[in-house]
Amino acid sequence: MIKHFAQLLLLVALITSCAPKEKTPFEDGLADYPTLKKVLENVEKYQVQLIYTQIDRNEHGNALFTDYTVNLDDKRYFYPASTVKLPVAILALEWLEEQNIESLTAKTSMLIDSVRPSQVPALVDFSSKDSLPSIAHYIKKILLVSNNDAYNRLYELLGQDYINQKLKEKGLEQTIINHRLSFSASPEENRITNPVRFVDSVGNTILTIPERVTETDYSNVDNPVIGKAFYLEDSLVQHRMDFTFKNKLALSDLHGIVERIIFPTSFVESERFSITEDQRAFVLKYMSMLPAESDFPAYPKQEYWDTFSKFYLDRNDKKDIPRNLRLFNKTGQAYGHLIDASYYVDFEKGVEFFVSAAIYVNENETLNDDRYEYEEIGFPFFAELGDYLYKLESKRKKTVPANLNLFKFEY
Repeated sequence: MIKHFAQLLLLVALITSCAPKEKTPFEDGLADYPTLKKVLENVEKYQVQLIYTQIDRNEHGNALFTDYTVNLDDKRYFYPASTVKLPVAILALEWLEEQNIESLTAKTSMLIDSVRPSQVPALVDFSSKDSLPSIAHYIKKILLVSNNDAYNRLYELLGQDYINQKLKEKGLEQTIINHRLSFSASPEENRITNPVRFVDSVGNTILTIPERVTETDYSNVDNPVIGKAFYLEDSLVQHRMDFTFKNKLALSDLHGIVERIIFPTSFVESERFSITEDQRAFVLKYMSMLPAESDFPAYPKQEYWDTFSKFYLDRNDKKDIPRNLRLFNKTGQAYGHLIDASYYVDFEKGVEFFVSAAIYVNENETLNDDRYEYEEIGFPFFAELGDYLYKLESKRKKTVPANLNLFKFEY
């Protein structure tokens, strides 16, 4: 009996050793992806960081994550550009919930005043249906076309303390958001946020928020520098550019933000965004909506084509995206950096996965000269990475099929 059992164990071991082992992503299959292959062979040159998360479901339909990373380093700084807009947009809804004022909603008119020269008021928004600004409308503009002014207005509503303390509470430890975008302001001016008023449809004030000043220093303590030189207006400065007072958003934090909004119950309650299911659905809808599908604001398709802000698809292909595909994502582009954090879905094939990547394409190491290799290296890298992972996922066998109906929206 013991002899037969030993023979059985030997047979099982032999079968196991002969069984084909599942290959780790990026080990092979890159021959058809020359730019992806080139970047992955030169990770230090391109400062690439990558997170790919496979999603499986248990018998209850809950998501289970398996992460694969390339050159991931939360301490290595890259400029996050517009990706910081996603957490600020979500936190604006969380702030709204905390006010607990029945007549105050995301659609309530939000008027921003100015009490000093460094501040700019915002009393109208002609891209909205009623020509008035609101939290909801600003979030739409952020998620549809990454509007800078819309982000700045939500930043002015929340202020540095609220944003940074909330993100830290949620376990997002490698993030600092401390300035407006495409807006000339000193670090001191960015610590001061405008007065804000919320008014109802007949002009009655619902809530008034005075100017606020942040006392905490949220600068980057590692004093990151990038490049070898940079342009300051028309002058070339022969020093590395200092990003000490610039935003920071580590790739793992950005990836985690997308995961939290897609699968909140995969995180402990303290790490989730405290928003309602309707608010979450609102964010998901506009993360995945294409600009041309929006009426207010309206965006011409010749200027904002389907892949305009979907880097994991071919950005140079201006044909319509197949309707079975949706990417719930946020991108960033500045100073030679390209970033995209996405939840990629194919409703017909049942494909779903997360992918986040950051790359630096600046051959001459000069910033602000508008000579970055976005078209030659950056965008092809993302398109090839998206196609590589999509084909990998299309072949991957899953024990429990994904129910993706919760991510289907009427646009």
